[in-house]
Amino acid sequence: MFRWSARAWRGRVAGGVAVVVAAGVLGVAGPGVADAEAARLAGCPGRLAKTVKFATGELRVYKNRQYACAVTVAEPGARRPMSVTLQPRGGRALADTGKFTRQAGPVTVHALNRCVRATGAVSGRGGATGWILC
Repeated sequence: MFRWSARAWRGRVAGGVAVVVAAGVLGVAGPGVADAEAARLAGCPGRLAKTVKFATGELRVYKNRQYACAVTVAEPGARRPMSVTLQPRGGRALADTGKFTRQAGPVTVHALNRCVRATGAVSGRGGATGWILC
């Protein structure tokens, strides 16, 4: 049978306290944690840089140092036509179109020191950003 030494107990207690403190800090952190959670669900790396809301959903653009990423998000429901397009200045536009229940995308482009523009649509209604992240 394994016997815990005082040193082992101190290590276990210190590790547990660190986990509890980290959880408390994350719980108090506020909107930054919510943005990170939204990015994780969307599948895009980086921070939320721009949101364009329209009648049937919203277009979200995320940015990290090297890449820009976009998704079009709608309320879950029946399959309906959705699209998202992301274009770096001087480059080709990438798109994801089809019939989806929740989101179109993510679409990611290399955008280090480049402007990008994005468009998104759900059921024929949509929005666009114009040139951003310049």
